[in-house]
Amino acid sequence: MKRIWLIVILPIILIGLGSFGLVLNYNQGHDNPKTIHSFFRTVQIETLVQDSTLNVRALEIVDGIGPIYLTSNGDFGMILPKAFYEHIDSLKHLPFYSHKVKLSNDSLKLNFRALGATANGGFGITIGSPARVFKLDADLEKNKLVYQEDHPKTFYDAMEFWNENEGIAIGDPTEDCMSVIITRNGGASWTKLSCDDLPKTKDGEAAFAASDTNIAIVGDHTWVATGGKASRVLYSPDKGKTWAVFETPIVQGLETTGMYSIDFYDVQNGFALGGDYTKPQDNSANKIRTSDGGKTWKLVGVNKSPGYRSCVKYIPNSNANELVAVGFNGIDYSHDSGNTWSHLSDEGFYTIRFLNDSIAYAAGKGRVSKLTFKK
Repeated sequence: MKRIWLIVILPIILIGLGSFGLVLNYNQGHDNPKTIHSFFRTVQIETLVQDSTLNVRALEIVDGIGPIYLTSNGDFGMILPKAFYEHIDSLKHLPFYSHKVKLSNDSLKLNFRALGATANGGFGITIGSPARVFKLDADLEKNKLVYQEDHPKTFYDAMEFWNENEGIAIGDPTEDCMSVIITRNGGASWTKLSCDDLPKTKDGEAAFAASDTNIAIVGDHTWVATGGKASRVLYSPDKGKTWAVFETPIVQGLETTGMYSIDFYDVQNGFALGGDYTKPQDNSANKIRTSDGGKTWKLVGVNKSPGYRSCVKYIPNSNANELVAVGFNGIDYSHDSGNTWSHLSDEGFYTIRFLNDSIAYAAGKGRVSKLTFKK
């Protein structure tokens, strides 16, 4: 009976995945600021995918499917809902499919650190030169190269979409500005912005491909976190048409310092963190907050844990009060806008995305997991 059942549901699943056919949860929960719940005290971690070769920094949650991810080895994976089959781990239990679609081959080695998704398709961008943007599909034969950039300094760090047609990816400078590519036609083509239209970078300013969270989007508003010897926030109010730049007080001055992650709850309230991954315990100036849309930032949690973390996210429906930060040293939670933090787990992850106000998915070295936060 199990074999017959799988044959029956396989076309249904593939129709749902056809041309990717996925819908991203945009700004989940951020539209209901009045919902407040008591503080979280523990987190339950359930491993969904475990593989010693996995290195996942690109992760999204898709309506009707669940988490999808890209790896540093050029793999594209997905985890179907439990309702289909007891944790179908990226199709590995179904005939004709492995649990990952491998985009790399003997001559093409792909390292993905960024992933974006819309209702019409998913897109991944590789680091290094040549940088490549792929339109993703569960069917290996349908994956398509839609952008390529050859430059010895090319290194892309993050990708996000404003809507189904318009998206952005950012990377390190190849000239005297951050690299910014934009699509206005649903990802069919991408155009790199001229440095004439972007703020000039400072010496040693770049970005980190640590968690695919260097970009925060709320409506038409966009914030980009840079890092390194200078760590600032680039801001666009109009989906990348015009740009300004704002200074921050976060630790900077070395190639390994600065913001590694940024998130905005609404157009006014934002949070960024990072530090120096070579000094992970240093917490003197690694957490910053804004309440004026990113124009000004102030240090919070000074000389308080956590130290270096690679990803921070607001908890949906928390009125900009609750945050979760993850990194290779564990999971931390704040209920007071980042002033104080509770260490919930030593389990390390690189990146996290919230499904709702108590469940998230996190990924890192060797695994993708479901996180359930409990009071």
